[in-house]
Amino acid sequence: MSLTFLSIGSGSCGNCYCLSTDDDAILIDCGVSLRSLKKYLNEYGVKVGKIRGLLITHDHADHIKATGKFSAEYGIPVYATPLVHEGIRRICLSPVKSDNRRDIEKDVAFEVGPFKVTAFYLPHDASENVGYFIEIGEHKFCVMTDVGDATEAVKESIRKSNYLVLEANYDMEMLGQGRYPEELKRRIASGRGHLSNVKCATALAENFHEGIKNVWLCHLSEENNHPELARKTVETILRGYGIIAGVDFKLEVLRRKIPTGPFILE
Repeated sequence: MSLTFLSIGSGSCGNCYCLSTDDDAILIDCGVSLRSLKKYLNEYGVKVGKIRGLLITHDHADHIKATGKFSAEYGIPVYATPLVHEGIRRICLSPVKSDNRRDIEKDVAFEVGPFKVTAFYLPHDASENVGYFIEIGEHKFCVMTDVGDATEAVKESIRKSNYLVLEANYDMEMLGQGRYPEELKRRIASGRGHLSNVKCATALAENFHEGIKNVWLCHLSEENNHPELARKTVETILRGYGIIAGVDFKLEVLRRKIPTGPFILE
């Protein structure tokens, strides 16, 4: 089965990822504008009619912005934990209609069309935050964004996935020397903030296995990171473990404001 991954946006301006087969698709997060979402889905040939559901990681605006409107316009179910659904209700001007709401439990698998999905806890300063482990055919795909720390759940997800979307949000030196207020710097670097380039690379290196085919670095900070810096940091740390990007697996950095891909996953 051929699987396609498209990043529509990845960063504090808006996050949305699309995973699709010839007949079915799911979106992970819906934090870009409705206009941009429609535009890019059309440009990349993703028919809205084949989207079986929206999976929401957490209730920050850059992950939920268009959720209610998109779901209502096309009657698409929205899957999230009860705490995240409550956050969407509070934050979004257009909340999710009750008919489209689907409550999920962490660590309990559910099906969205042909996709088998399991949500798992990730530390972040939202009402609640989850990663998604998605299985379809032989493919094992995982999205982990806004990750405060490389917990055992993060490491386990790396060990069992073939395809990983993993946060590399900031460079420690850039954050430390940057213009953010000290309180915000502490929040970002805390165990409920974001994952640094070094922590991302270390978690990946220590849990790497030969089944990993693709890794995409996501949610890079515009202020405290740079795509080539994130890539180089990850490549360097992995090389210290004898793992070579471009040889042992494919490494990509997702763009913040415009789509990256599509990637065909055989």
